Amino acid sequence: MRLVSVAAVAANGVIGDDGAVPWPPLPADVEQYRARVADAPVVLGRRTFDSMREDLPGTHQIVVSRRLETLTEPTAVVAADAEEALALASERASDDVAYVLGGATIYELFQPFVDEMALSHVDGQYDGDARYPSWDPDEWTVAAETAYEGFTVREWHRTTRPDRPG
Repeated sequence: MRLVSVAAVAANGVIGDDGAVPWPPLPADVEQYRARVADAPVVLGRRTFDSMREDLPGTHQIVVSRRLETLTEPTAVVAADAEEALALASERASDDVAYVLGGATIYELFQPFVDEMALSHVDGQYDGDARYPSWDPDEWTVAAETAYEGFTVREWHRTTRPDRPG
C-alpha cells in the first residue's frame, strides 16, 4: 500500500491556526483535495475528524486516538497507534493507497512511513499554531507540479522506501 500525506502548507510551514486555515479560502484546493481522497481510506486525528463530521472525506476514516474506543459513523474506526492505523488502512485500500490528512501531530507521527506527499504549497506566509513536519529534501523528489491561483500542488515521492511497523 502507498501511504500519501495530503496537506495545504504555507511558505513558512504553517498548516493551521486554532483549528482553521489562516489563509483566505481556496475553493480549487478543496476541490482537488476531495477528488484525490474520494475513493480511498484516510487516516486522521480525532480533532480533524470532528471538524469534518458533516462531510467526511474518503471511503473509510481511520481515527487515531488514545481516548476514543468506537465511533457512531459506519465508515469510521478507531486506531490506537500508527501500527494499527496502517493495518486498518491496508485492509480497506481497494486501490492500494491510503491518505494521511492531519492534524499536525498525525502528520508528524506518520511522516516516517509516508511514500508520497501531495502538498498544496499556499502562496505567502501566515501566522499559526500548527505546522507540517520538516523532511529531508535529499529523500524526496517532485514528481508532478500543478499551479493554481494562490497555490501550487506538488506531488513529492520518497526516493527510498520507508520502514513501516508490522
